[in-house]
Amino acid sequence: MEPAELGKAGPSHRAGWRRSQSSSISRFVLIALLMVVISAAILSSCAAFLPHRFKENVGSGWFQYLVHGDRVRPIETEDARGDQYLLGVGKADITGPVVEINMMGYADSNQLGSGLRQRLYSRAFIIGDVKNPQDRFVYLVLDTQSGDTAVRYGILSGLANLGPGFASYTQQNVAVTGTHSHSGPGAWLNYLLPQITSKGFDKQSYQAIVDGAVLSIQRAHESLQPGFLKVGHTKVTGANINRSLYAYLANPEHERNQYNISIEDDGSVEKTLTLLQFQRASDGKNTGVLTWFPTHGTSMLGNNTLISGDNKGVAADLFEKSVSHDGDAAEGFVAGFSQASVGDTSPNVLGAWCEDGTGDQCSFENSTCSNGKSQDCHARGPLFRVKDNGASSCYENGRRQFEPAKDLYSNLARSGVPILGSSVKSFHTFHNMSNFSFHLENGSYVNTCPAALGYSFAAGTSDGPGKFDFTQNNPGDPNASPVWSVVSNLLKAPSEEQKLCHFPKPILLDVGEITRPYLWTPNIVDVQVLRVGQLVIIVSPGEATTMAGRRWKSAVHASAASSLLSGSSKADPIVVLGGPANSYTHYISTTEEYGIQRYEGASTLYGPYTLDAYINLTVSSLHYLSVDSSSTPRPGPLPPNNVNQSFSFNTGVVYDGAPLFQSFGAVKEDVGPAYASGSVVRATFIGANPRNNLRLEQTYAAVEKRSSSGLWSTVRDDSDWSLIFNWKKTSELLGTSDVEIVWETEDAAEPGDYRLRYFGDSKTIGGVITPFEGTSGVFSLT
Repeated sequence: MEPAELGKAGPSHRAGWRRSQSSSISRFVLIALLMVVISAAILSSCAAFLPHRFKENVGSGWFQYLVHGDRVRPIETEDARGDQYLLGVGKADITGPVVEINMMGYADSNQLGSGLRQRLYSRAFIIGDVKNPQDRFVYLVLDTQSGDTAVRYGILSGLANLGPGFASYTQQNVAVTGTHSHSGPGAWLNYLLPQITSKGFDKQSYQAIVDGAVLSIQRAHESLQPGFLKVGHTKVTGANINRSLYAYLANPEHERNQYNISIEDDGSVEKTLTLLQFQRASDGKNTGVLTWFPTHGTSMLGNNTLISGDNKGVAADLFEKSVSHDGDAAEGFVAGFSQASVGDTSPNVLGAWCEDGTGDQCSFENSTCSNGKSQDCHARGPLFRVKDNGASSCYENGRRQFEPAKDLYSNLARSGVPILGSSVKSFHTFHNMSNFSFHLENGSYVNTCPAALGYSFAAGTSDGPGKFDFTQNNPGDPNASPVWSVVSNLLKAPSEEQKLCHFPKPILLDVGEITRPYLWTPNIVDVQVLRVGQLVIIVSPGEATTMAGRRWKSAVHASAASSLLSGSSKADPIVVLGGPANSYTHYISTTEEYGIQRYEGASTLYGPYTLDAYINLTVSSLHYLSVDSSSTPRPGPLPPNNVNQSFSFNTGVVYDGAPLFQSFGAVKEDVGPAYASGSVVRATFIGANPRNNLRLEQTYAAVEKRSSSGLWSTVRDDSDWSLIFNWKKTSELLGTSDVEIVWETEDAAEPGDYRLRYFGDSKTIGGVITPFEGTSGVFSLT
């Protein structure tokens, strides 16, 4: 019966027709679904016969497949992938001098580099507006202790020297963050205080960072093309704890309870890792990931003298290697593991223990031991019993960050949130924090102070205890020797006004008011925020504690949401915090934590309202990130660039010498004939000072494997964690030195014939530098 005749039929006929029509539709749907399943099965089976690199989009709309390798997988439609952006990623070597230069982080003048565990890198991420390409920003992740004023000046100058094609990169949109590794060479910072333990400034150390950072941005710029961004979150366990829990508990209970989810995730530190995925539009391949997660770069201990990127360097390296043969990842994939609210976190997750024979935990309040001092209080990493200066714990902590990040990445197509709103905005300004007055939310009028450090700053932390008789949790009248008061006053006695401004911090170093021979610490700070779609990135110049970071992010989120900053009411703002960046302003604690005056509070430079000032300055400038904004804030007072006026007492290499009748690169102690997988292989060579040539984008050491045809190929170099380059000077007068290359063979290493290679450069007394090589004997690995 045709529909036109249906109106003439009775109720029973109409019902029968409806049943007939329903049955027909059901059969049609079943047949259609069956065809879909059969088609997918055919495609899947056919894919096995396709070349590995063959890709083809099949179908359209909701039924869309990508034939790739031996599998067929659904492709997200463009709506599900969000808006398009200009995306670029790049990576470059920034490994500075690996020997004879003080390492940056623990402020121990005796911690001089003696070799290389892992090369250091700059990883650059560029995000731009497709319609307005001049609206873009660069987020750099450096394997360094922090960003820095002089380094940032150098990077901006280097970009300007590349020509007009790089004119888009300015003070407004370049963020220079550090992973906060304490295992890199120092002597590159702008201000005097961190230069003291490194014997001043070292141009070679500085230039390696600047040149590598510029090269990474250049590579990212050259890779720019349209793509999509997606963000996801996951929990990371066993990679951080709060090392100043006593101070954290001073924050209001109702506030802490908001973040107390479980015993494992009690809110004392942030367990959430945020991952931003970069995907090319042209072929759907992923080009990189940028993550934020807080844990200190102090897995490698204060007695370590090998250069490395610490736990975040490990995590980034593991991630990049894990996708190197993944068909969904583009060649040159870059993984950045950025810091977050790192201030009071520690990677040494077994806690702080007294190494004084008592077997006790350090005191909860001030991290001291039975003698009332902090020197015997040391934090323990997950594999602390392995006596390798923290290397095993460092690798394990990096693995604990990498694995959940990789799992999140693998499932992001299903669980991720696309970035929406095509606009890309950023702002940057300098602000003098030495006396900034502003209103708090409660209406009270407060101000910041010229920078100063308290007595507990000198106590250090359980990750790296200080010296002498300083202790943490030392507000009011310090209990350290009165000698330190005399020393402090000899440098610069704080005025009564300064003491009152910083109260209850007892001032040890009134660094913000010392200008001779040049500034000791910054008073002028960077204020910077980046935005792409609904993602807002706070760029922090200091180490925000867990709760300080939460308050800062919460304030930015509330303001961004209420003002529809991204231009869309569909997407809730996602706010992350990265740093320490652009400069190094030590710590940023809450007012409650500041009152306890543990290390973090004592290192909060600008007084008890430091955090509130940063929040005020950030939120009041968020309108520059609005979709229709075409203006930028005033640059503010420029901080000094001390590169050309900094002291330097680091002498260069005078000359290298080889023992009589021997040559550079000759083998002194050779490898054995055979080893089992998991063994340690060593060879010692007649060496030269590696400061003669940093071998950037190259290597000092390599493991080579012989193929069945007799050809040798490199399978490990000094960017690999398992290959160690050790250098030792044997005679100052003769200029002789030894190089030991160590391969900690992995259990999964392929059996076969191998050899170790050494690449060095010697310097004559006349200054001529000559490259040379050394080769060990052949050994078999079974």
